[in-house]
Amino acid sequence: MPTPNDGPAIAPDQPPLTALPGVGAKVAEKLAARGIESLQDLWLHLPRQYEDRTAITPIGALVPGMAAQVEGRVEAVERGFRYRPMLRVAIGDDSQATLVLRFFHFRSQQVNQFRVGARVRCYGTPRPGHHGLEIVHPSYRVLDEHADEALGERLDPVYPAIEGIGPASLRRMITAALERLPDEVALELLPAELRRQLHLPSLREALLTVHRPPPDTDLNALLAGTHPAQRRLAIEELLAHHLSLRRQRLAQQAHAAPVLKKGALAKRLQAALPFKLTGAQRRVFEQIRRDLALSRPMLRLVQGDVGSGKTVVAALAAMLAVESGKQAALMAPTELLAEQHLSNLRGWLEPLGVRVAWLAGKVTGKARTRVLEEVASGEAQVVVGTHALMQQGVGFHDLALAIVDEQHRFGVHQRLALRDKGAGGSIGEHAVVPHQLVMTATPIPRTLAMAAYADLDVSAIDELPPGRTPVQTVALSAGRRPELVERIRSACAEGRQAYWVCTLIDDSDEVVAQAAQTTYEELSAQLEGLRVGLVHGRMKATEKQAAMRAFKDGETDLLVATTVIEVGVDVPNASLMIIENAERLGLAQLHQLRGRVGRGRAASNCVLLYQPPLSKLARQRLETMRQTQDGFVIAEKDLELRGPGELLGTRQTGLAAFRVADLIRDADLLPRVHEIGERLMETSPELAARIVARWVGGAARYAAA
Repeated sequence: MPTPNDGPAIAPDQPPLTALPGVGAKVAEKLAARGIESLQDLWLHLPRQYEDRTAITPIGALVPGMAAQVEGRVEAVERGFRYRPMLRVAIGDDSQATLVLRFFHFRSQQVNQFRVGARVRCYGTPRPGHHGLEIVHPSYRVLDEHADEALGERLDPVYPAIEGIGPASLRRMITAALERLPDEVALELLPAELRRQLHLPSLREALLTVHRPPPDTDLNALLAGTHPAQRRLAIEELLAHHLSLRRQRLAQQAHAAPVLKKGALAKRLQAALPFKLTGAQRRVFEQIRRDLALSRPMLRLVQGDVGSGKTVVAALAAMLAVESGKQAALMAPTELLAEQHLSNLRGWLEPLGVRVAWLAGKVTGKARTRVLEEVASGEAQVVVGTHALMQQGVGFHDLALAIVDEQHRFGVHQRLALRDKGAGGSIGEHAVVPHQLVMTATPIPRTLAMAAYADLDVSAIDELPPGRTPVQTVALSAGRRPELVERIRSACAEGRQAYWVCTLIDDSDEVVAQAAQTTYEELSAQLEGLRVGLVHGRMKATEKQAAMRAFKDGETDLLVATTVIEVGVDVPNASLMIIENAERLGLAQLHQLRGRVGRGRAASNCVLLYQPPLSKLARQRLETMRQTQDGFVIAEKDLELRGPGELLGTRQTGLAAFRVADLIRDADLLPRVHEIGERLMETSPELAARIVARWVGGAARYAAA
């Protein structure tokens, strides 16, 4: 690939937005609230759709649901107040057809404009009404009786709204900003040869096309985001995000890290385990082992389905630190999940003489003081806990490996806080920081991982251990609820346990808690003699922990819960999962909940209880759940149905909000983006910095995360 041109800066020094006509201090403030602070930001505030006012469509040729511009004469005007104020205006044209314009919000002056016989030109989307086609709240103009009114010469852009600024004012500002667009050489950052290879226009041409599309532009391609002008913008935006993350990776690797080469303890652990590692576990551990043997910090994401055995891989990695005389820490988002890790690690490691310490919010008083002393002295070789590990007063003796579970539940700054607990000393000019291993049970599609985790090495444990029983999944209408109650009675009579998960469309914890409480009371009455537990987000942490522990210890037959049980409970005896209002949850969450059963030898079932009628999207989700249990397949489908936002969690919230790029539509660009990005980082770091500044902003995001 050719070396990109290192021409002029991305644009000359830009004047303030207040230099544009009609932009005073107050308007500039409203723009800034939306993140628009420069001319460049206005150039990149792109239309969300377009209106075609370049032609007049005869009223008789209108198609319901297809926006169009029409012109006709007012035939009748009716103003009514039956339920609320309403204005209906009938217009007709030479096609001998009539169209009704309907307004619910109007002023008296508007009513007076629509005199019978007046010429009206309007634009909108027709739909069937009581008296033929109608357009609700069209944009319109009453035309001069004798003037020859010209049609538009190009498609009209419709921009995302900005609070406090009208659409016409915003259009004028963007037009004024485009008039100050630099020439092609000053604006262009991508090499000419690359653009020729991909048949892409220059950035200047692409911006002008997207903001001011000529009438012969393929409107369908523009609306689909596949026009060459949009592809040109998308590839540069994807490149900017990729470069931003790669720069974070380089910043991280500018540090030094302890070299962890010994492996005898890890071999002893592997030999002592009551099960054999899967091929995927062995492969991923080998990748981690190679990383830890280097003097630069590992930053690796291990993704694997629920029950794929990520914890044991983390334990093997921790042994490499312990054998080198150093410490490892494992942080989990909830006390229950952290306790589960603690139980596993103590069972595996203490027989090998490894001291595993526990540090969470409920460890207080003398017990906390003692644990802190053990951590500070190095006596505690592996430390397990919640975010309490990051609190002030927690000091490690020599932390070499920081492991973060369910990393998307933590902000990056929290992960950094744990890393900084181990920072200290230096090798040459480089400060020493611990290696980082982050884990997630939410499989991430390859395309999303390529874009969202360019600062991480990604490993996948894509194989479940033998002995895991497949979970039979069925979808049932809510009308069959009584059958399910009997099914629970039978399962519990055979000594097994069940979950009943309540979900509501309302996001309020309080409302969901009330629904769970009501369900708990109903099921307790219907299943007299069974021990029913309750867990929801409004309970105190201690109450939640007690209810979860009672279920885990077999003291409860049925656990009624909200989605708080999505992560962290391992109850092999639970073989029935009922998810109420399953149509309201995304695929990833449904898959996580289903993963709570099928952990023992008994045949397990998951019932997706839905409220008909199902939307097309909900039907697709439930069908996917019935067809596959492969978390990676489900993640790909979830990305297709919902987009990237909810799969990324809190780690990369900005990444889901691309201005132009779409990770599904533009997935084919990602390999080329990686290739260009790596070349730019090597040959033109200054140019890479300009591309990042244009699209992501000057501040390096997630600094050195």
